Amino acid sequence: MRKKTPSIPSILANLLLVLLALLFLFPFYWIVTGAFKVQNVAVAIPPQWFPEEPTLDNFRALFKNPVWRWGFNSFFVASSEMIGVCLTASMAGYVLAKKMFPGRKLIFILFVSAMALPKQVILVPLFTMLADLNWIDTYKGLILPAIGWPFGVFLMKQFAQTIPSELVEAAKIDGCSEVRLFATIILPLLKPALGALAIFTFINAWNDYFSQLIITRSTPMMTLPLGLATLQGEYTTPYGVLMAGAALASLPMITIFLLFQKAFTQGITMGAVKG
Repeated sequence: MRKKTPSIPSILANLLLVLLALLFLFPFYWIVTGAFKVQNVAVAIPPQWFPEEPTLDNFRALFKNPVWRWGFNSFFVASSEMIGVCLTASMAGYVLAKKMFPGRKLIFILFVSAMALPKQVILVPLFTMLADLNWIDTYKGLILPAIGWPFGVFLMKQFAQTIPSELVEAAKIDGCSEVRLFATIILPLLKPALGALAIFTFINAWNDYFSQLIITRSTPMMTLPLGLATLQGEYTTPYGVLMAGAALASLPMITIFLLFQKAFTQGITMGAVKG
């Protein structure tokens, strides 16, 4: 069979995609290379595009701080939020998609409306509530308020609508309990959406600087973004050290994306077919 010759529009589209990919990758390249530059080279103009004399001094200076503790806090908080959001959102999404009860549509509208609220609007009442519960500067205060994520419920509900209702009814006729139905039938079918939601939740929790800044008080409870922000001086900023920390902070997010990449793609494409 004769191979189809690429058309000029498709070639131009591919070139545009390559240029956009390089454009989005350049900041990451600049951070990684900057982590191996000394201070005067990191801020030099014109810039040095590749370190001619790479050094590990930035990493040595970085690890003089409790970076491992900050990294553990970030990973623990982000992982706990990811598991909690995936579990609660999958249950709520399944109920809103497949269970018929009074007020179902109203509840879903409230979830969608909550997505429009900026996080800053609820921070004051949230802080007051956490202070009353004595959860300030604790893992509970960092994790539990973020588990009820409206976007997660919205995504899982949209995807759960694609599950055939006949499958659910057949399982009930066979005597399957609700817990077993959800654990053995619904959850496996929701894997693509769960993969997408896991990536969204982990990245959102890992980068949630503002909320963690309000809730955290002590240095040992700081997450990695907060800890790196404390390295900035009043008069000078160690750009090489900050770039070294940023390069290390990006590794968990890249790993999570690579692990859930296939499920992420399926979840985005399949979960949007029904409204």
